[in-house]
Amino acid sequence: MLSAIRQRLRVALLVVGFVCATPTLAEEPVGTLGTVGSDTMAGLMLRWGEQLARQHPGMRLQLQASGSASAPPALTAGTTLVGPMSRPMTEVELSAFERHYGYPPQALVVARDALVVVVHRHNPLRSLGRPELDAIFSDGRRCGADDSMDRWSALIEGDIQGHIMPHGRNAVSGTHELFRREALCNGAFRPDVSEHPGSAAVVAAVASDPRAIGYAGLNHLTPGVHSVALRDDDGNVHRPEPSAVRSGDYPFTRDLRLYVNLPPDNALPEVERAFLDLVLSPEGQAIVEELGFVALPQAVLERQRRDLGLEPLGS
Repeated sequence: MLSAIRQRLRVALLVVGFVCATPTLAEEPVGTLGTVGSDTMAGLMLRWGEQLARQHPGMRLQLQASGSASAPPALTAGTTLVGPMSRPMTEVELSAFERHYGYPPQALVVARDALVVVVHRHNPLRSLGRPELDAIFSDGRRCGADDSMDRWSALIEGDIQGHIMPHGRNAVSGTHELFRREALCNGAFRPDVSEHPGSAAVVAAVASDPRAIGYAGLNHLTPGVHSVALRDDDGNVHRPEPSAVRSGDYPFTRDLRLYVNLPPDNALPEVERAFLDLVLSPEGQAIVEELGFVALPQAVLERQRRDLGLEPLGS
């Protein structure tokens, strides 16, 4: 009789234990992360969002890829807590955020990228110096060229003749701003540069016209174009290879960033925490390389994880 009572008691305890544990199994984090910002990072953000949904079926990412310039006002207005940008925030953008919140946004580097100059696949041009590049895209020639370059005969010999047709990004793009600063020596673009809302559109335009030249993010190269190496003042040629991008040896490199609205000493909200945990992990960085960007060293990942209060890698 006593053994039967003990058996029933053990069964009852197991049932109670199962019932108590059931809510824990149902506590899968749920929510939507809305982001506003860089078009260059759109594919990267979407792939991270897909992986986040696989890891946490109750989580979703919504992306508005309007250009890097759209991220700071969205962060300041509180319509997003995470803003992807392919350039650093300006002093004006940072000041507006700090005036509103009393603290700066947290800047995270999440990948490395490079701007590449592209021409039609049949164009024999293989390298350009900065003065030549400036002379093609600007009238100011701040980089030292004597005259503007508007005809291919000034650069190459061969079948491609006529006017050079320059293409680039629109002014809300971080790609536009980086190229203006680095390739035009902070000058202004010529008014006849055709502007496009995305790097893919620039590359498509160049691929369709043998007279065209443009600039785009490294990960947008297609078989219809080829990249043009950059010559420095000593005549050394620098190509946009991953090792040169990682080391900074290639001139037009940049960090891709996420700006986060995180009050000092506060923990990240659940959805943002799960997303950034993925981005700053080996799995997230494998997506970076898969999409043609350059992944970050583990030491950089570990430092930023520590700053966010995330678990160390491998723990």
